[in-house]
Amino acid sequence: MKALLCEALGPPETLVIRDLPEDRPGPGQIAIAVKAAALNFFDTLIIQGRYQTKPALPFSPSAECAGTIVALGPGVSGWRIGERVAAWLGHGAARERVIVDADSAVRIPERLDDAQAAGLFVTYGTAMHGLIQRGALATGETLAVLGAAGGAGLAAVEIGALLGARVIACASSPEKLALAREHGAQEGLDYQAEDIRAGLRRLSEGRGIDVLYDTVGGEMAEPALRSMAWEGRYLVVGFAGGEIPKIPLNLLLLKGCDLRGVFWGEFVRRDPAAHRANMERLLGWAAEGRIRAHVHAALPVERWVEAYALIGDRKARGKIVLTF
Repeated sequence: MKALLCEALGPPETLVIRDLPEDRPGPGQIAIAVKAAALNFFDTLIIQGRYQTKPALPFSPSAECAGTIVALGPGVSGWRIGERVAAWLGHGAARERVIVDADSAVRIPERLDDAQAAGLFVTYGTAMHGLIQRGALATGETLAVLGAAGGAGLAAVEIGALLGARVIACASSPEKLALAREHGAQEGLDYQAEDIRAGLRRLSEGRGIDVLYDTVGGEMAEPALRSMAWEGRYLVVGFAGGEIPKIPLNLLLLKGCDLRGVFWGEFVRRDPAAHRANMERLLGWAAEGRIRAHVHAALPVERWVEAYALIGDRKARGKIVLTF
């Protein structure tokens, strides 16, 4: 079994491909022959020991995958060999064969390809949890998305539009804003060309932002928070900007707004039923073409350095997927 491994913490160039023995599924588990394993921004951190999850070495990166069931463990029912499934592992998906709990897998609709299905869990799952369970986004509210052209941002743009929000995409170039508009954003703000606080105030006609989905953090966080509406919900999703911002708490008081963390992995662990409902809804939307599940590049696993560079250099416009 071919596997991409992190044997020592470091940049993507230090990863290696090894041939490993195949494991058998245990009670309640299934084995999946992986066709596609998706990468996310945190994959650039976890291999350097800079992410909150620190797996024991050696480990495979990639948290989500899609493929075909090739073996059933004892006691597994409701599944059959040959079914197409997608699953979230947390890490360890960048290998030809993975073992997962049967309850954690979700069937892939016939009209959805493996690369799209593999990339739905982290970005779209996080957006669903963030906007529904954490943000309580309502029809007619204004949603602003920071980092709107990355995989996480595009997912929030699409889902926000499907939920009936007025979506303002915030990104660093006209090209990225054009991509966000293709995914359902009604307005765009280029924060390289315009001050983000002034821009959000202008685009919200002075009222402020009801829900802000922040995948970037860094120096944009405070001016974005100053743009919130009364009783707005600022969703802390990630820190692609590199720096974890320090927020003046008096702004929450003055705005009467909330600062809410979006920790999708912990949500999955604590509320698996709600997570499964979110994912089944998402896969159905994707199969119907209501969300695009855009894949920027699907690269053979041997080209992992190139795949990581697309994410690290912020060139990815959608998901980056490794194929087997």
